[in-house]
Amino acid sequence: MSLSGMDLKAVGPRIRMMMPNLTPLEAKVVETVFGRRRFDESIPLKEIAGESGVSEAMVVKIAKKLGFSGYREFRTAVYEYSRLPTAEMHRELSLDDGPAEIVQKVFRTSIQALEETLAILDIAEFDRAADLLYRARNRDFYGVGGSAQIARDVSHKFLRIGIRASVYDDSHMMLMSASLLGADDIAVGFSHSGNTSAVIDAIQLARSNGARTLAITNYDTSPLAGLADIVLCSTAQGSPLMGENAAARIAQLNILDALFVAVAQRDSQSAERNLGRTMSAVKSKRKDRGS
Repeated sequence: MSLSGMDLKAVGPRIRMMMPNLTPLEAKVVETVFGRRRFDESIPLKEIAGESGVSEAMVVKIAKKLGFSGYREFRTAVYEYSRLPTAEMHRELSLDDGPAEIVQKVFRTSIQALEETLAILDIAEFDRAADLLYRARNRDFYGVGGSAQIARDVSHKFLRIGIRASVYDDSHMMLMSASLLGADDIAVGFSHSGNTSAVIDAIQLARSNGARTLAITNYDTSPLAGLADIVLCSTAQGSPLMGENAAARIAQLNILDALFVAVAQRDSQSAERNLGRTMSAVKSKRKDRGS
């Protein structure tokens, strides 16, 4: 992770995405740095090592593991990132917060997730994903719990423009679906952590059968991401009260809304025609019920 040419908004997300690859002791060092009330380019290596209870060599090793050339580049990156208005948006929720504080903190955390997800989004991969979704014979979406709800949301949008997608949230049904996919199909795995075994198994089977695979996740080094042809990552800063999932869900929904628009653009006339037909059918049914 070199600072050269990098959007500074991506520094925090990139480091957070690497956290699952760190040992508990290594993660503690990173948390010590981000947890400081003051962290600037004057903070010596010795001070961070002392606060974290590790050697100076260990801090340098962690900086390199995160993709920096060493402690100095890591320090500069974190300092510059922490000065951004976006980074300052996140504030921890407290049980003592009043209604106004709750609303402000929740909204700002979501805004931060959107800004930082946009900073790390690979536009070339996004475009590839839109192309595969448009051209696919079958589009099978796999997700469990909240991830399944995100999959259903985008499948609903696609159906409005005449593009059919199937959503599976049961492990057996996922495997049955994946076993029938082939080279003209795409399987999309939805998992915040990228560690959901049912989704991983289905994506692995679909890939072995020749289908193209897309992962929607929060961690680009997760097992799910490692199996996918294309990975589109959201990012969100967690809190003890809400976790990461709440804000990450907002970011993922926006990625998928953008995919929906990009797919619709590939045949805008057909999309508009089908949208008119589907909306007309729904309005007609509502009118019948109201009469």
